Amino acid sequence: MPVPLDTIIGTVTELVAKEFGTPRSGLTPDLDLSTVEGADSVKVLRVVAKIERAYDIELEDDEVFGFKTIRDVATSVESTLAAR
Repeated sequence: MPVPLDTIIGTVTELVAKEFGTPRSGLTPDLDLSTVEGADSVKVLRVVAKIERAYDIELEDDEVFGFKTIRDVATSVESTLAAR
C-alpha cells in the first residue's frame, strides 16, 4: 500500500525540525530549506540518511543535491517507494 504524500511530508518535516533545531510550526512544505536558520549541507545529508533509514530506501545522489524544499524531498521519497 502506498504511503500518502502528506504522511511523508509530515515525517520529513519532523526530521528537518529536529536536525535543524527549528520549530516544526515554522516549516512549510514549500519553504526553501536554505533559508532555515542553522541549515547547511551536512544537516540536509543527515536528514536524508534518516529518511532513507525510515523508509528503507536509497535516494539518488543527483536528486538529493537538488532538494530545495520539504516537498521536493517527500516527492522523491514517494516516487522511490512507488518504483519498488
